[in-house]
Amino acid sequence: MSEINAEVVLPTLELRNDIPFFTNELGFKMDMIYPADDPTTAVFSGYGLRIRIERGVDLAPGKIRILCKEPKKFANGKNLITAPNGTIIEIDTLNPPLILPTTKHSFVVRKLADQAPWVIGRAGMHYRDLIPNRLGGSIIASHIRIPDGGPVPDTVHYHTVGFQLIFCYRGWVDLVYEDQGEPFRLFAGNCVIQPPEIRHKVLYASENIEVIEIGVPAEHVTTIDHNMELPN
Repeated sequence: MSEINAEVVLPTLELRNDIPFFTNELGFKMDMIYPADDPTTAVFSGYGLRIRIERGVDLAPGKIRILCKEPKKFANGKNLITAPNGTIIEIDTLNPPLILPTTKHSFVVRKLADQAPWVIGRAGMHYRDLIPNRLGGSIIASHIRIPDGGPVPDTVHYHTVGFQLIFCYRGWVDLVYEDQGEPFRLFAGNCVIQPPEIRHKVLYASENIEVIEIGVPAEHVTTIDHNMELPN
């Protein structure tokens, strides 16, 4: 396949004001500028992003997020800047710490007869929320099913969590985990505790597989690992 580039296009009213901002203040490299006599377009690259700024295009100025290990050492410690062309620049932490909210205890009963909606989530799996109030954001519990069974279109991924448990309620599912050898089958009545950020993948499921997944905290990030192959 031939080389392919992708660009984000942003508008400007006066390109000459944007060039020093994106190069000197933010550290982008300017790769192209034209026409030479009265430039209307400049292309910048940096931090895995390619930006094309054009004078006169009818577009919203947009927002760029720059993530770094030490935000205070970037752009003179500013965390929010407006570029001359109106683009909002947000500087944030590359790997934010896991925050565990204080649990707000309450009595919760969730019945299957309540006809709670099933939502299609990651990898086409159906999710039903078991703790709608999330106890103040401290925990999430999901009833998950795969109605048709067969191969699951999953990818190697991991969750940034404090705790996570999977209990197989009905059917079976084939799983594979980082540093845990060959894939194995989780049958009804079995459970697995997933350490934080362990790479794993759902491979194959029986028809009408149902599991209960419990995670702490309620809101946590799932990251796709494009480089790891399992089993490793």
